[in-house]
Amino acid sequence: MSEYIFSALLEVLQIQNVAASAIGVFFGLFIGATPGLTISLGMVLLLPLTYALDPVTSICLLLGLYSAGMTGGSFSAILLNIPGTPSASATAIEGHAMAQNGKASEALSTAIISSFTGGVLGLITLALISPIIAKFALKFGAPELFALVLMGITLICSFGQKSIVKGLMAGVFGLIIMTIGLDPMTGVPRFTFGNVNLQAGINFLPAMIGLFAIPQIISGIATREKVVPSSQHEVKGVFSGFKYLFKRMRSIIIGAVLGTGIGAIPGAGGPIAVFLSYDYAKKLSKNKDNFGKGEPDGVAAPEAANNAVAGGALIPMLTLGIPGDPVTAILLGALMIHGLIPGPLLFETNPQFVFAIFWAVLMANVFNLFISMLSVKVWVKVLKVPQRILLPIILVMCVIGSFSLNNNFFDTGIMFAFGILAYFMKKYGFPIVPLLLAIILGPQLEEHLRMSLIISSGDPTIFFRKPISLVFIIVAVFSFIAPFVTPKIQQMQNRGAEGCDDEEEL
Repeated sequence: MSEYIFSALLEVLQIQNVAASAIGVFFGLFIGATPGLTISLGMVLLLPLTYALDPVTSICLLLGLYSAGMTGGSFSAILLNIPGTPSASATAIEGHAMAQNGKASEALSTAIISSFTGGVLGLITLALISPIIAKFALKFGAPELFALVLMGITLICSFGQKSIVKGLMAGVFGLIIMTIGLDPMTGVPRFTFGNVNLQAGINFLPAMIGLFAIPQIISGIATREKVVPSSQHEVKGVFSGFKYLFKRMRSIIIGAVLGTGIGAIPGAGGPIAVFLSYDYAKKLSKNKDNFGKGEPDGVAAPEAANNAVAGGALIPMLTLGIPGDPVTAILLGALMIHGLIPGPLLFETNPQFVFAIFWAVLMANVFNLFISMLSVKVWVKVLKVPQRILLPIILVMCVIGSFSLNNNFFDTGIMFAFGILAYFMKKYGFPIVPLLLAIILGPQLEEHLRMSLIISSGDPTIFFRKPISLVFIIVAVFSFIAPFVTPKIQQMQNRGAEGCDDEEEL
């Protein structure tokens, strides 16, 4: 076994493979940081190049893009409050607040270091216990996936910071919006009003771009409000972020564990992992009051989860031949092009290639760390561009990004519609994140719910007969109730403390 590990390392360190990994990282940072350009799209653009490349070179190129794309999405989220990828939406909450407080470089450094640490922890899990996690992931059927998504949906309450009722209203509205399109079971059009474009439903990527970008552009251009945060005059000590690594380690571990575990479940997706990581980092933090104002732990946890998802998603792909997400589905296709069929036999027939994948993931994370850290100064300079110039550029990029998804101006119209909606939601105090969370998770929630009821012939007790789904439902109920109950408990404790003080004075 050791000879395969050493041979795989030597193979990955060949000059063409190192160059391919570096190119993939550069391209991934650009794809991830550009709103509307998804990692899947980047994979599809690079896939034709892999036909003429060696299998190891191909996997180094694609894994470099995968790893860096996750990190790149946080750059625009932190600097401009426009997530480059759906999973970066959680990072934007605290990261952009840090940028507004003049700590843009610290937020970026925290995101980069957390991404690296989460990616490495995910890789260690992939290398050591992937068969065990893969067997556990196979136990997830429709009821378990429904309960998992339901647990993610209950986070809507956590993000209704000023008003839980308004947070719930935004979340329910998002769930209603996602019923537009063809019924997932019967194929019957719902709420399409005869418009063919609506039959495919509302694409969450144009919606996400609109929700985050357009309100800022409207505020900046129409009302001349300052929406782009000021940068520090000079970015110093970029690598000094490592000294905060152990201080953020608890949040990073929370993100890495949730990211790897949820990433290993086929179809679960990164957004669930990052929002759960953010929520539990907040609940376990000693600085709960700082969340929403620029708390670094709120950047560390989702970013660690973001990159740990990549390692987790590779587990079912390599061990079972089941892709964990759309990106690993493309990776699966790239391997099959070269005659390599992922699954249990791959570990027996070509163990050196499996270890080459592990080394390629590590090399991609290392390149991602150093290239990202060295380019922080460049990214922060974006904030020095005058707002009157920067906002029109962002608007053009948003239009191009939303149009390029399906080469359809209808998606651009969806982006503007959600942008206007978000502008008025912010104006009247409605939180945006619950709406986005419902839009992302709503289709999965409905699909797994209805599939479970079909399997059980309409018996809802199927969710309580399955141990895994029962645990998730209990956690979901607790997460839903906690935001309502916790303030009352704190009020009772405060009254009790005041009563004790009064008695002492007497």
